Amino acid sequence: MSQFETLYADLPDLRIAYREGGRGTPLLFLHGNSESKKIFAGYQEIHFKDFRTLAPDSRGHGQSRSRDDSYTISRFSDDVIAFCAAKDIKKAGVVGYSDGGNIALFLGLKAPHLFTKIVAVSPNYLAEGISAKWLKLFRAAVKLLTFLGRLGFRTRKSIMRFMLMLNDIGLSDDDLRAIRADIKILYAEKDLIHEEHLLKIAELIPGCSITRISGCNHFNILNKRETIETIRKYFLA
Repeated sequence: MSQFETLYADLPDLRIAYREGGRGTPLLFLHGNSESKKIFAGYQEIHFKDFRTLAPDSRGHGQSRSRDDSYTISRFSDDVIAFCAAKDIKKAGVVGYSDGGNIALFLGLKAPHLFTKIVAVSPNYLAEGISAKWLKLFRAAVKLLTFLGRLGFRTRKSIMRFMLMLNDIGLSDDDLRAIRADIKILYAEKDLIHEEHLLKIAELIPGCSITRISGCNHFNILNKRETIETIRKYFLA
């Protein structure tokens, strides 16, 4: 169980749940699709105690509350910017994982003055960047959830979350070229994002660096010691 209590910040159309701890430079942790702030518990409680860490639940995830007809990565990024304004954060680092990494790319484009250093772990900006076998699985999941929805099960939010992975996130090549934040990409040796897609993102973003983490996959990369040490080194440089 996390030692941090869940806090809430009320935005115009969203009650955003988050955990906060530590002291020092603000550092935001953004979780992936269908996950929550809980995946960063160890980061907040052990590995980054010398930072002021904040881990919010994205709209439609975890304990955050909102009424939505659809989700977009761009809207999630607007929520993060509004959250920082509500918390009076003028400058922060960002660690985004999977869809959180996609959100981080938008933050680097929209607010480089606010998010000066960003780590995007296994991001993708095109749906085709995801392995074909995983896209097939996501499509099958949507079909099953749609069927269950017709039977009366509450599946709408789950379908909306899966659709985020089946569509491009809304950034073009030119958008990536226009990013001015300092961005580092990490990805797993056995990632569900194609390596060539990740390398293309790093090539398009000016000054972007990229590191492959050995001996892991998309789902356990955050647990690797090399991942944690690489992130710490980047933010302490």
